[in-house]
Amino acid sequence: MTKHHDQDTARMGRQVAIVIACAGLLSIFAPQLTRLLGATPRVEMLFYLISLAAFIWSLVVTWKLWQKTRDK
Repeated sequence: MTKHHDQDTARMGRQVAIVIACAGLLSIFAPQLTRLLGATPRVEMLFYLISLAAFIWSLVVTWKLWQKTRDK
């Protein structure tokens, strides 16, 4: 593996970790954010769906990273 390849893999891993952390925080604080904004429960569900999409994205990217590092 080249140094550039390792740096790209590490950068992508950090990006996935940040997305997972933010998605977790969003799902935890969705009720409080909804109340703070004075929004309807539909907005809370939107927060949950955004969080779910972020978790699915991170799962897919993590799988691709694992496959890429496994082949080398």
